[in-house]
Amino acid sequence: MNNYKRLSLNEREEISRLLASKCKPSQIAEKLGRYCSTITREIAAGGCNKYAYRAVKADRRAKRKASKRKFGKRRITTDQTLKKYILAKLKLYWSPEQIAQSLEKDYPENNRMRISPETIYATLYVLPKGNLKKELLSCLRRRHKRRHRKKGKQPVIERKLENMVLIDERPEEVEARVIPGHWEGDLLIGKNRQSELGSLIERTTRATILIPLKNRSADEVRKAFEKEFNRLPAPMRLSLTYDQGREMAQHELLSIRTKVQVYFAHKASPWERGTNENTNGLIRQFFPKGTDFSKISRKEIKRAQCLLNGRPRKVLNWQTPNEVFNKYLR
Repeated sequence: MNNYKRLSLNEREEISRLLASKCKPSQIAEKLGRYCSTITREIAAGGCNKYAYRAVKADRRAKRKASKRKFGKRRITTDQTLKKYILAKLKLYWSPEQIAQSLEKDYPENNRMRISPETIYATLYVLPKGNLKKELLSCLRRRHKRRHRKKGKQPVIERKLENMVLIDERPEEVEARVIPGHWEGDLLIGKNRQSELGSLIERTTRATILIPLKNRSADEVRKAFEKEFNRLPAPMRLSLTYDQGREMAQHELLSIRTKVQVYFAHKASPWERGTNENTNGLIRQFFPKGTDFSKISRKEIKRAQCLLNGRPRKVLNWQTPNEVFNKYLR
């Protein structure tokens, strides 16, 4: 069977002639080298049947319908102002939903500057293959990946951290996100588990701090976190919730030097640090799994931090973390 192409007037005339000869759609399809479904759809189009089908009338109808097709004439490609706005935000790693909401905010009285997130996604995926499509798709947060079956691992017995204060003792105001200054922390592990990147996320404002690390020793992590915390005003460094990783072995010294109370989540309970876990997914947009953080400069890391904090968030009513964080500093 040949690759599909639209029926021609000659083929329609042949269909009309064969129908008059009482041929079945399957017989017509075989003679024309077409799928039977193509013939049956053609006969049924416009409310016709095998008795009412006429070639010229069917051809005119097909041409009318073809003239109404967009053929790639999406508003993103025809409206240059809208196109430039969307491309600029995509290159800042904004999601289509963030872009759609930001358009309403930046152009409140211009209904032409409106578009749905689905339309942005659809337009990106129908772009012809090339560097532009590759560049823009790489800006999207989610990428389809092949799933692999997880192999069972032998449990690793780790020494418990001394004098841990569990999350059960954390004040209710932290859980309610009533007061800013309460953080969640974690490490993102690099290629072959040979490098790492620290992350601190403020629970109320979703402000993100990315911390380059030389290694994951308790001394290195404590010094790096201490340096970042002491750059913050005192009201914005109240507590830190962390998992029970050995890199936090010096948590008591960290608390003494920063006045930040450290709380620990229960073992294997990542949902107790949900803000951090979710943000780590956003960070992976910039530094996918397999990244060697030892080869990523501090400038690149802080650029990603800047982009994350300058991006509007649905959970913040489409304000940016920077905007919300700065409101609390006034």
